[in-house]
Amino acid sequence: MYKHFFKRLFDFLIALVALLLIGWFLIIVAIWLHFANKGAGAFFFQERPGKDEKIFKVIKFKTMTDERDAEGNLLPDEKRLTKVGKFVRSTSVDELPQLINVLKGDMALIGPRPLLVQYLPLYSPEQRRRHEVRPGISGWAQCHGRNAITWTEKFKLDVWYVDHCTLWTDIKVIFITVKNVLMRKDINSATSATMEFFTGNN
Repeated sequence: MYKHFFKRLFDFLIALVALLLIGWFLIIVAIWLHFANKGAGAFFFQERPGKDEKIFKVIKFKTMTDERDAEGNLLPDEKRLTKVGKFVRSTSVDELPQLINVLKGDMALIGPRPLLVQYLPLYSPEQRRRHEVRPGISGWAQCHGRNAITWTEKFKLDVWYVDHCTLWTDIKVIFITVKNVLMRKDINSATSATMEFFTGNN
């Protein structure tokens, strides 16, 4: 009952209250990033697969510039990540605009993180089960390693959540997420400033 009805109501009410309380803060961060990103804008919109692999546009604060090399290619993430952006990422403030996605019904507060559309053909049947629920701002995998664990481990944790989606699990994830954010834990992967790309075998 919770997974199929009350979870959506719970998510909507929490997201609505949160936006009403911190809306002023999000405006300040948006202005701050607008100048720090050298004209690249404060928001990042990207298509991601949601529940049942339905495509939607995720909303995040933009933490990188659009700087390019002489050939017109974007510079590596670590070179485009600004000091302001690094702070916003390390505190997970960049995820807060996704509360709007939660209100719209594209996302939940808790669930597997929405990944890139290009990964869809690479999933095994078991990994694809992560799309049986709405993607979340935070999730079981984010509480158990986030960007510091392998993709294989992350997908196993995502599928575990799909099979154990309860109110208690969601409350537990919220508390662990807050703890990890305050400790700025597992923000980066072991090999890059952000999470490395999934290739189907990592």
